Amino acid sequence: MAMNYSEAVMDHFTNPRNVGEIENASGCGTVGNAVCGDIMRVYLDIDDDGVIQDAKFKTFGCGAAIATSSMATVLVKGKTVQEALEVTNKAVMEALDGLPPVKVHCSLLAEEAIHAALWDYAEKNGIAIEGLEKPVSDISEHDHAHGADDEEEEEE
Repeated sequence: MAMNYSEAVMDHFTNPRNVGEIENASGCGTVGNAVCGDIMRVYLDIDDDGVIQDAKFKTFGCGAAIATSSMATVLVKGKTVQEALEVTNKAVMEALDGLPPVKVHCSLLAEEAIHAALWDYAEKNGIAIEGLEKPVSDISEHDHAHGADDEEEEEE
């Protein structure tokens, strides 16, 4: 089945931004999707003012997972922790000029990985981040309306 990916998705897949690790990261979050096998880890370097100075990722997954990881790190760099919470899967998809419906879960992974890294940062610093919920490690357990019915049918 051929996928129609936007130029932005192809660009972030073939030339991903912010690949790698941050040693002694302020926050690190890892999430996966047991249904498709994608795993995404995001590292954040957050300064004393709560501003994300750097963001890096390592992703094991398809081209859409790599592209959404790349774009998510681009979108959170330079933002405050609170602003980074507003980087939703929809914002990631819009920045990439859309994703095929069967790849929307990749943008959810990116959002959850950012949230997991922010959660780790909050835990390490003994702070609460308003609006941040404890992340799940497997997004297929999450109750997002993102075509879960389609995925369940494929498993049967």
